[in-house]
Amino acid sequence: MRRSPRPILALALLLALAAPTPIAGASAQEPPAGAFALLRDVAPGVIHEMRYTTSHNFVGRPIKGYQEAECILTREAAAALAQVQRAVRARGYTLKVYDCYRPQRAVDDFVAWGKRLRDQRMKAEFYPRVDKRRVFKEGYIATKSGHSRGSTVDLTLVRRPARAQERYRRGDRLRDCAAPRRVRFRDNSIDMGTGYDCFDPKSHPFAASVTSRQRRNRLRLRRAMYAAGFEGLPTEWWHFTLRQEPFPETFFDFPVSAAAVGAEPGEAQNDQAGSVSCSTACAGSGVKAE
Repeated sequence: MRRSPRPILALALLLALAAPTPIAGASAQEPPAGAFALLRDVAPGVIHEMRYTTSHNFVGRPIKGYQEAECILTREAAAALAQVQRAVRARGYTLKVYDCYRPQRAVDDFVAWGKRLRDQRMKAEFYPRVDKRRVFKEGYIATKSGHSRGSTVDLTLVRRPARAQERYRRGDRLRDCAAPRRVRFRDNSIDMGTGYDCFDPKSHPFAASVTSRQRRNRLRLRRAMYAAGFEGLPTEWWHFTLRQEPFPETFFDFPVSAAAVGAEPGEAQNDQAGSVSCSTACAGSGVKAE
């Protein structure tokens, strides 16, 4: 005799109700196998100046979770960035990345710094006109970051052949990140109007206070990124996220290291000119050079 399908359907419904529901904004300690890659393996030639492995950032010291000066991205974001690199190289430029995947522990480190109001050692360069009591309210610091999802990158354009990059050493004189190019830190980026991680309205992609040349430079980067499937942030000219990111609701917390994504340790083969192995010249700088 043929059995009624009702008990089977009822059991399936009970199992479905009992199954855990994915939570928006969930955390993950480990990356899924094969989901992430080192940018140097996918897009050779991109310059790496990984600021959070160094003291040259708004906190003034290396940030928790950054074990190596690597750019880690989801494979989809890395492939799209390789497309951008090919496009800009054809026009005489190369990409330079400042930050890629960012573990949640690093974001937590930023939040803890934001609450330590007396710690303002880097104010003169990175937030000279911002009252630190307002860094959360004004959106400069948040408890979650798109970088932790693995498909967001902070970057700029450098004209080829790239000039040698100035090395920051802890204790160096700080220079206003929104000052004219001749005054601020000598980044080998084309002139974008501000330095990287500048807490200032002038960092907004379409800020009226930048020159026409600086605006054209920002648009040059922005158009290349949008053509490859990225979208920008309204407050930072350097910040882009892959529109079709594979983990839109997951915030990862594995460390920034080659081993964390199953890759071999090594160094990026950059478009940086006039430099030597980072094992000797780049210690503490975050710049990976050939």
